[in-house]
Amino acid sequence: MDIGLILAAAGIGVVVGLTGMGGGALMTPTLVLFFGIPAPVAVSSDVVAAAAMKPFGSWVHIKHGTVNWKLVRLLTYGSVPAAFGGVLLQHALGNADTLETFTKKALGVALILASAGLLVRAYLRLRERARSRDGSAAPLPKERPDVVPRPVPTVIVGVIGGLMVGLTSVGSGSLIIIALMALYPALKASQLVGTDLVQAVPLVVSAAIAHLMFGEVDWSVTLPVIIGSIPGTYLGAHLSSRVGGGLVRRALAMVLMVSGLKMLGASNELTLAALATALIGGTLAWALIRRRLGFSFFIWQAKRARAAETAAMAAEITPPAEAAKPADTKEG
Repeated sequence: MDIGLILAAAGIGVVVGLTGMGGGALMTPTLVLFFGIPAPVAVSSDVVAAAAMKPFGSWVHIKHGTVNWKLVRLLTYGSVPAAFGGVLLQHALGNADTLETFTKKALGVALILASAGLLVRAYLRLRERARSRDGSAAPLPKERPDVVPRPVPTVIVGVIGGLMVGLTSVGSGSLIIIALMALYPALKASQLVGTDLVQAVPLVVSAAIAHLMFGEVDWSVTLPVIIGSIPGTYLGAHLSSRVGGGLVRRALAMVLMVSGLKMLGASNELTLAALATALIGGTLAWALIRRRLGFSFFIWQAKRARAAETAAMAAEITPPAEAAKPADTKEG
């Protein structure tokens, strides 16, 4: 069994646990770019591994009641047949070289979309924080009302997400959750994650069955991914309360963008130029967005200001030290 593959899966599992990002967006390109595994084999093996792991995370949310079952049902109507159909479409290409090229291109597009989706998700969260702080939005009640399902767009999201997962293994934890945020902004964060995790179970199982029937599953790849991912995800989930996920998500967006470009056949020069633009231009653009929404340019400035404010408040409430009393003296 490949120890390097187990360690890579464990590392990716930590990132998934920290950010909630779908593992397929990281695991599949890692298998292709660093382990030299053919793209169709990587997709098939990763989907089957995901089908074995998804129920563990979803059970926690089911237990805590953070799942919107109406939305799960609507998404499943579209995603389950689309995921199966995506594998059939991949299989219908027949020729091995054509299949490899098609899968890499589809995976590249999916990764770039996932990268953009992470940035959109971060912006929506920042805007919601700004509106809550400024009072420009109506205050949310302690118990949010149940969202009203929008059947047609929700089923369409399921179809698109299922098709992408069937073709590339990317989408269940990255693209669909962004669409849910846009369609149902009233969903609590816990409901958003719980609904996305639970709807991903039948989606990935459908894709896994199709890959087992028509795909190119390699158990020497699938088993190490499962063995490494489970403890890694568990560790990442525990670290998420201590490590800020914002910086990790932005770094992850850049990794996905670079991986997507390489899958699309971009040259090293173009990839490095895109990465430099994202690092410099993206950082400045994000700082301007923060400033426009009323936050400090950079997160470290806000943290320093909060630390100074906390220290000042502590100094105000600390009682002054008692004056030193002279030592008692004995006469005679």
